[in-house]
Amino acid sequence: MNDLRTMLGGNETTTFLGLPACDLTTLDRADVVVVGAPCATPYLTVGPYCAAAPEAIRRASGTYGGLHAHWNFDLGTNAMPADAAVFDGGDIEWDAVDFAANRARITAACEQIHAAGAVPVVLGGDDSIPIPVIQSYARRGQLTIIQIDAHIDWRDEVNGERMGLSSTMRRSSEMAHVGTMIQVGQRGVGSARKEEVDAANARGVHFVSGHDVARNGVELVRDLIPAGSDIIVTIDVDGLDPTTMPGVIGPEPGGLSYYNAIDIIDMAADVGRIAGFDIVEFVPERDVNGLGALTAFRLTAHAIGRILQAR
Repeated sequence: MNDLRTMLGGNETTTFLGLPACDLTTLDRADVVVVGAPCATPYLTVGPYCAAAPEAIRRASGTYGGLHAHWNFDLGTNAMPADAAVFDGGDIEWDAVDFAANRARITAACEQIHAAGAVPVVLGGDDSIPIPVIQSYARRGQLTIIQIDAHIDWRDEVNGERMGLSSTMRRSSEMAHVGTMIQVGQRGVGSARKEEVDAANARGVHFVSGHDVARNGVELVRDLIPAGSDIIVTIDVDGLDPTTMPGVIGPEPGGLSYYNAIDIIDMAADVGRIAGFDIVEFVPERDVNGLGALTAFRLTAHAIGRILQAR
């Protein structure tokens, strides 16, 4: 990988794709701002198991840091437009004990990015991070949520914790500014029981299971997206096939392909507007040959590219 980085003009970067660093407190104007959120509300039984993910994803992006003007065949345009105002705001401070403070800092950081007229792109971090990210949109009108995940995350609580990784979509569903919810890729057995599935169905969640995708592709998702809506795309990487994304805490056979995920991002951009993006649950310590970090980086870069095309 180091040889490839040298050949392609990349570098050992501390920012995503070698983008300029920024201070969120003095940010005037931007199109997109990348921030790392290493930790929000992990369960005490597992701890901050994804805290190293933002750094690993940025490191994987360094190979391509010198290729901004090169053609990206997934996007059909340059990898990064020369006039794009895209910055990296670094990692949001986190605490291994005070999870409420973690959530507050993540929400505040996203609100600062909103105030600069930019779209937040959040590198997680544990699976609970979408809760404070989505909360930051409370004053911005109705949102559509598109989640890719092997699990539905509809538990009301686990061992008394209501803001943890198994409750992400349940808490999001309770926010007044969240409208349509589309959850893609669920498969196998997770924390959900029949009562959680019933609660999600009662809320009107649109489920497109991993088996649905394997049989029919992801095109069904397009018809579920409200035209012109503001959309948060949230990817829990265990929704992907573990041969593509090996670095997860709970791998399951099957899962979406890289291009299934790319197609879903494209549908969000084509039918509505991507108002935010996050990627969570990547566990660098379980990665294989850097494949998971590369996949997380490429999906994030693709989302940024589609946001920039729309703007």
